[in-house]
Amino acid sequence: MNKQEILYKINKIYNMWKSGKLGGEFMPEDYNPKLIKSSRENYLFFTLPMALNYQRNSYKLWESATLTFNDKNTSFIFYPDLVLKKSKEEIMSALTKYKLALQKNKQTDIWISLCKTLNENFNNNVENLLKKCNFDIKIIKKYIQIEHKKDFPYLSGNKICNYWLYVLSQYTDAKFKNLDSLTIAPDTHIIQASKKLGLISEDEFSKNDIQLVVAKRWENLLNNTNFSPIEIHTPLWLWSRNGFKNIE
Repeated sequence: MNKQEILYKINKIYNMWKSGKLGGEFMPEDYNPKLIKSSRENYLFFTLPMALNYQRNSYKLWESATLTFNDKNTSFIFYPDLVLKKSKEEIMSALTKYKLALQKNKQTDIWISLCKTLNENFNNNVENLLKKCNFDIKIIKKYIQIEHKKDFPYLSGNKICNYWLYVLSQYTDAKFKNLDSLTIAPDTHIIQASKKLGLISEDEFSKNDIQLVVAKRWENLLNNTNFSPIEIHTPLWLWSRNGFKNIE
């Protein structure tokens, strides 16, 4: 791995993104109901579907979430107190109507579990969770990923947790402390881009712990540079999604 060469390319990719050469005018999360940024509903909208955001098309996920929210017969799914008053069959039906949940039993259970956590501990309000942790990324991650991991199925995962907090920073009015503590969210596109840049080897690419390896590599690479890891997520994601457009 040639650190200086990779940093040079990252700077180029970042500038390509900023100048609109990688697309990204409409990101997956831009497909949303346009709720008031500070509203309880907005925080819930950008939290609950995140737990179902693995091994799937992100654009389709947020399109499904928006269709579900805008349908008066399924919108209850975004209110934990209402979810817990419904039967599992009713919840499953609402989650699968627009394919928000693809694995109907497993993902229904995940959704119910998160709703139970938010209902019992945070008065159905994601912002109360953030307040409890003083809006500090380091404290939030420790609370969710270590101290209360079982209460946040899939949301506590390394990839999803970091990206969820990044999305909240972009689409809600949350003002976080220590935002630089967010690692890059190592999804399929980020892992592929990391291999393309030489940050990971072909052998490492297929390892079970590749997400952790990629996150740590980017953290180390960008230490003492002008970039934080989460800042380069979108440029790298778009670069990979566009078939690794030639670096200008």
